Amino acid sequence: MGQGNAVTIIPVHAELTTQEAADYLNVSRPYLIRLLEEGKLPFNMVGTHRRVKFSDLAAYRNNAEEERKKVMEELAAQAQELGMGY
Repeated sequence: MGQGNAVTIIPVHAELTTQEAADYLNVSRPYLIRLLEEGKLPFNMVGTHRRVKFSDLAAYRNNAEEERKKVMEELAAQAQELGMGY
């Protein structure tokens, strides 16, 4: 906030639209829809519209970040083993 960045407060129990969920994950809406249809993220239907719980989004984002860190550590270890100077 002190640097002029926007802050959004979202209740943990909130249900977001697919566009809001995509914005939170910093992905496109079609990609988010694919995640929902593949069962990687749970969602509820409200009429004909999908809604995603913020708590599920936060858990997905945390798990994805942990997976990225793990893969990067493995790549760094392989690079060191191969003497690539990293």
